[in-house]
Amino acid sequence: MCGIVGYVGKRNAWEFLLEGLRRLEYRGYDSAGLATRTPENSLDFSKSVGRITALSSQLETRPLAGTLGIGHTRWATHGPPSQENSHPHLGGDGEVAIVHNGVIENYQSLKQELEIEGYCFRSETDSEVIAHLIDRNLARLVSDAEWSACTPNELAAEAVRGALAGLRGTLGLAVIFRRFPGLLVAARRGSPLVIGVGKDEHFLASDSSALAGYTDKIVYLADHQIAVLTADQLNVTHRETGAVRHLIQTLQLDTRQVELGSYPHYMLKEICEQPQSLADTMRGRFDSEDATSVFGGLNLSPQQLRSVDRILLTACGTSWHAALVGEYLIEEMARLPVEVEYASELRYRNPPVDRGTLVFAITQSGETADTLAAMREMKRKGHPTLAICNVVGSTAAQESDGGIYLHAGPEIGVASTKAYTSQCLVLSLLGLYFGRMHHLSYDAGRRYLEGFQRLPELIDQTLQCKSEVQRIAEKYAHCRNFLYLGRQHNFPTALEGALKLKEISYLHAEGYPAAEMKHGPIALVDENTPSVFIMPPGGIYEKVLSNVQEVKARGGPVIAIVSEGAERVAALADDCVYTPAVPEYLQPFTTVVPLQLLAYYIALLRGCDVDRPRNLAKSVTVE
Repeated sequence: MCGIVGYVGKRNAWEFLLEGLRRLEYRGYDSAGLATRTPENSLDFSKSVGRITALSSQLETRPLAGTLGIGHTRWATHGPPSQENSHPHLGGDGEVAIVHNGVIENYQSLKQELEIEGYCFRSETDSEVIAHLIDRNLARLVSDAEWSACTPNELAAEAVRGALAGLRGTLGLAVIFRRFPGLLVAARRGSPLVIGVGKDEHFLASDSSALAGYTDKIVYLADHQIAVLTADQLNVTHRETGAVRHLIQTLQLDTRQVELGSYPHYMLKEICEQPQSLADTMRGRFDSEDATSVFGGLNLSPQQLRSVDRILLTACGTSWHAALVGEYLIEEMARLPVEVEYASELRYRNPPVDRGTLVFAITQSGETADTLAAMREMKRKGHPTLAICNVVGSTAAQESDGGIYLHAGPEIGVASTKAYTSQCLVLSLLGLYFGRMHHLSYDAGRRYLEGFQRLPELIDQTLQCKSEVQRIAEKYAHCRNFLYLGRQHNFPTALEGALKLKEISYLHAEGYPAAEMKHGPIALVDENTPSVFIMPPGGIYEKVLSNVQEVKARGGPVIAIVSEGAERVAALADDCVYTPAVPEYLQPFTTVVPLQLLAYYIALLRGCDVDRPRNLAKSVTVE
């Protein structure tokens, strides 16, 4: 979950490192720090607890000298946020500095071993053992006659490689050395790292958004690769195969996509970007002539795809809610049975999965640890396993048998918004794809296509409700508990709306199928517990209307998400938010927008940091 940056070149390293950390702060904001190698051949540090602004203030007073450095923004796992636990960490007597993202599972036994050898630990983190192991390996290498004659690049890479051999767990790692000027080593095992290639300089980051505006040439490190970076050279090796011919790709990202612009928060910016992100997701994926959708990266033959008789969707958090929307829509359009599994549970279960099952792992970042583990387990058992993700070059994209990119653009806000609707759209288009492959008629396929093409316009219309949602938020921001209720296609929306409120406002909220309310949750209804009903017109509209009456009979406030012309609901509900009237298969897209806005405005009124909610980080790369 932590953010890593590194630089080697000719410019002042700390300036890029600080700006990179600002862009990566969504990955962790408990503490932050930088280390540079100074012209006086020492390692200099600046660390702070809390947000990047605190580190920035320190650096304005005392900038770090040097054209080589590493930086880190932390989401705490081992040890609380503190000056001592902040990265970078020193190895030995200051010979090595490291920053690390991931978890070292056997750090306790390694720590005991190193302490017996005389190493002194200054923090409670698991990461510090890496620094000491590299220092120990380097000392052994330089005292060995055979190795002492090797180049600094070879010595540094071998010191890191030897340390990794004894580690269990995940890591994205950046290392600099006091004795080796102009040399940075990076290593990956389970946590993302991307290298930026410039003119007489190289950059390193755990997310390509940190590199936008600095270079458009990037190299994605794969698992078990080690990279040695100097100002004018990049050498990559693999643990098993040795030297690797790295592929330089073009970064399709500019600074405008990762900056706030005129918006006060990334979350509001990304909510308002949904018309564009949905347009980008569907671009090039419509085949009007055959009334179907098109996917270029599934890497399965038409015969293999026609033999699919069951789909398994696995994900976590918001992506899991998108999978539930996918279940409804794929079964509706394709008549294929769909099962939705929490990735964190699937990885440890051994469910019976037929040979005709196609597995999709859904993850915005492509780095979610539980989802990757579930994907690997399904692959190990021989099932075709595809990824639906938003980040090009991510682990999920590299390890899956094929997949679909969302093309939603970078999502910086920790609470996912535009990635969610893009995931729902991709799953809907998969339903159309498999439906047309089997029984769905041409006319039905054309109607679905026309509906999906309207989504950008429909979401743009829906966003006109902002002022009304803000008024409702002011009315209910004092409440401590909320119920979110919907039926059929809108049940996953209820779950997602409740999650958004919990994530950024720290209020208790529960999502349920509306009919389940009377099987227990109705006991929670009182005058201080608003019930948010997602109830645009549909096949069981009257049933949901009866549920509204049950809440009102018990004195509970009702907020209704409805479509134009809902006079009967308006007569019952305390507050209504109107969305465009659309077919049921499009309702998950239009009805979730007011719920995203409701969470946003309530969080603001409660004084919460909507982009960086407590205890959360954007990408969950640890179990």
